[in-house]
Amino acid sequence: MVLRIDYTTRVRGVINLEKLSHVDSELGPQMVDIGDKETTTREAIARGRVDMDAKTLDAIDNSKTPKGDVLSVAQLAGIMAAKETHRLVPLTHTLLLDSVEVKLSLNSETSSVEIESTVRTKGKTGAEMEALTAVAVSALTVYDMCKGLDKQMKIQDVRLVSKTGGKSGDVRLEDYRQS
Repeated sequence: MVLRIDYTTRVRGVINLEKLSHVDSELGPQMVDIGDKETTTREAIARGRVDMDAKTLDAIDNSKTPKGDVLSVAQLAGIMAAKETHRLVPLTHTLLLDSVEVKLSLNSETSSVEIESTVRTKGKTGAEMEALTAVAVSALTVYDMCKGLDKQMKIQDVRLVSKTGGKSGDVRLEDYRQS
């Protein structure tokens, strides 16, 4: 409690509270009210990758990992995670998702598993967090299933690639759709 009071005292007057959508007048957390927003079709695409030793990538490719089919399990984990984003990320809204696609591919040139998620919904708020969560949890699953083979793996570049729909319109941050 003391930390919040000290923080509130320090920050009040420095920050324009009206511009903070997830903070109430006492600097406490608040969920954004989307009641007056228009329902639109929305799509978000996110990407990331897990860098690893070439031997680990080969083990995934040849189904020789001790924990089973890495790509299928990671794909399912990503889909499930997108559906549970509201439970994992504070202050996100519960969304009725129309579809969640998670694609994993092996890239032998970079010795990595590349992950792409596409989430679609019709609603009052976007699906960016769901797409990012799907990629992050898919990457964590690849890591978990291969950590016995490779202690040097790195989860890299989890990012939003594009989003469509909503008041802010379409945003394309890079070319999307893995080939």
